[in-house]
Amino acid sequence: MTILKQKGFYYRIYSWIPIIFLFISVLNEFDFNYLNLKYFSFNFPFILIFYFTLKDIKNFDYLLVFISGLINDTVIGLPLGISSLSYILICIATSYFRHITIRPNPLKDWFYFLFVISLINSINYLVLFLFFSYDLDILFYIYLS
Repeated sequence: MTILKQKGFYYRIYSWIPIIFLFISVLNEFDFNYLNLKYFSFNFPFILIFYFTLKDIKNFDYLLVFISGLINDTVIGLPLGISSLSYILICIATSYFRHITIRPNPLKDWFYFLFVISLINSINYLVLFLFFSYDLDILFYIYLS
């Protein structure tokens, strides 16, 4: 690691690898649904965000996480801000868990990860359900003279 600190360019690229992985995974839209596995979904950006926020990586900025959520919404076709809200809530929950933990334990980390992901997916489902269940009749709002 000291060799990377002496070489400025390589160290900068090495320190930005987590954000690069996040943007590649958001642009890729990798999902196990294409493999026809029933009842199994895999959201790789959630895992990346949880892990890199838990490890407190230096260049893993929340603004870049928010922007990656906007990019994810445009790639998938969701309303803008839904994925960004999910990503930021994961960052907040993981940051809170990192600050209250005295001794790290991988088993507790996994249980907390499952709890946070379940909570975030429930919130995501509720917001999308409310958003798409609203019936908008555009002809009602058009005023013809």
